Amino acid sequence: MDVILYVAAGAALAGFVQGLSGFGFALTAMALWAWVLEPRLAAALAVFGALVGQLLAVFTVRRGFSLANVLPFIAGGLAGLPLGLWLLPRLDVPLFKAVLGLILVVVCPLMFFADRLPRIRRGGRLGDALSGGIGGVMGGLGGFTGVVPTLWCTLRGFDKDGQRAVIQNFNLTMQVVTFASYLATGIVDASMLPMFAVVAPAMLIPVLAGAKLYIGISERAFRQVVLGVLTACGVALLGASAPVILGRLAGS
Repeated sequence: MDVILYVAAGAALAGFVQGLSGFGFALTAMALWAWVLEPRLAAALAVFGALVGQLLAVFTVRRGFSLANVLPFIAGGLAGLPLGLWLLPRLDVPLFKAVLGLILVVVCPLMFFADRLPRIRRGGRLGDALSGGIGGVMGGLGGFTGVVPTLWCTLRGFDKDGQRAVIQNFNLTMQVVTFASYLATGIVDASMLPMFAVVAPAMLIPVLAGAKLYIGISERAFRQVVLGVLTACGVALLGASAPVILGRLAGS
């Protein structure tokens, strides 16, 4: 029963964050699930929950969609995802998470308190595709597809609805492909279905509540929400990687 409550609480909290910001389900849920679930089940539930949340959000928040804006991100993400899966057994993932987490923890709070953010004027569609590609690689390394594209959209100066539409549809595409690969490779199996049945209803109302709150907030408030979630993602990445790295240092 305690495990079910942890899973439901993680799904509810992560669902609200995703409904409000358009991303962040996996890292938010993992903050609770990592303590009680084995990694394969936690990863499968995170991808499933993120996919369900994006499907709900697509039907509740549809403003600002532009196929021309979204396509470079998706093309880059689809190209990067196989590379991330290939790198997973070969890369020092804890060190990668620590470096990325440190960057987010330092940079995002500075951006949060800045009256005016610096704007990236160059790069255009190529930069969009590159950020999507990095998101795809990070998705293969652990499901962190939305972090870099979200930061890129913020620095590019996308308006609230435009940024939300890009990240929402980018993440939806990546989650569909990732979950399909999980099914094809046997990572998801029938024994996980009871937990899927816990996640889906637990996140339903929080996702819709977050999406409704999103509709009413200002551009500035949305920017602060996004940067706050990115900072929390950085803290989560550092928290996940620090014990491994400290253990290495202690044993050296």
